[in-house]
Amino acid sequence: MPTPRRAVLAATTSALLALGLAACGAGAAETAGTSGDRVDVTVSFYPLEYVTQRIGGTHVQVSDLTKPGAEPHDLELTPRDVAGLTQADLVVTVGGFQPAVDAGVRTAAPQHVLDVQGPARLDRTYTPIEDGEVAQDEQGARDPHFWLDPVRLAAVSGAVAAQLQRVDPAHAADYRANLAALQRDLTALDGDLRAGLAHCADRDVVTSHNAFGYLAERYGLTQVGITGISPEGEVSARQLAGVADFVRSHRVRTVYTETLVSPALADTVARETGARTAVLDPVEGISDRSPGRDYLQVMRANLRSLQTGQPCS
Repeated sequence: MPTPRRAVLAATTSALLALGLAACGAGAAETAGTSGDRVDVTVSFYPLEYVTQRIGGTHVQVSDLTKPGAEPHDLELTPRDVAGLTQADLVVTVGGFQPAVDAGVRTAAPQHVLDVQGPARLDRTYTPIEDGEVAQDEQGARDPHFWLDPVRLAAVSGAVAAQLQRVDPAHAADYRANLAALQRDLTALDGDLRAGLAHCADRDVVTSHNAFGYLAERYGLTQVGITGISPEGEVSARQLAGVADFVRSHRVRTVYTETLVSPALADTVARETGARTAVLDPVEGISDRSPGRDYLQVMRANLRSLQTGQPCS
């Protein structure tokens, strides 16, 4: 179930959607596909933008609802965003991750929508480190952060390519070729992560929020997040103390911060336990503070950070 804050966001979004659709009216349909021969694709956040652009190449015009440097979990839509959803030839999203986008898709009803929950196989759920006051509205919530596992992202890229071929069969051969190149890159990344994290002194990874469960599962690590699925979730003193106790009892050397949210909680845990801090980027968006210019670069920066922080030989 959405948090109360997310429920308010969804209600606000619905109102904006109604206004946006009324403003667009029949003109939206008339202006669809205005990027010439390119397929207009609207995506909900950066990893889907990266995959779609890599596969679509010059045949697509990709619009990302989550702007660079913005935190995607609590995205709000504007009337202009609504118009984009209405006019898009294809919308690519992951249901349940961004309530405003879910509401927008329901209301705008674009002709072609790809919800990547299926190919991503979202089979992890969030459970706090111990029962208590924190994030109980997220207890048992499905973890959406599949893209931090390049094997799952490769499966999603196959679904994106298949959808682009259905929408634009004239360029199907190019989409297949671009998919093959992307999947080679993701396979290479998987191999680097597998080799680079095979021999680590510490296998417990303490992070700002519970974004790295799929990565941890793939490479034999254990994630403990300070906050839940959303990095802006409230954390009680009891929960913070529980994480600090875990760091001490498991002799965790590094607590990981990230780029798009405040490091205050992670800094507090590190200060109270004597651990160091380092950046582990959940690749939810690219900004000037990101340790790379695209998904592959940031993921390899994450690998280097883990190899130093765990440490791995």
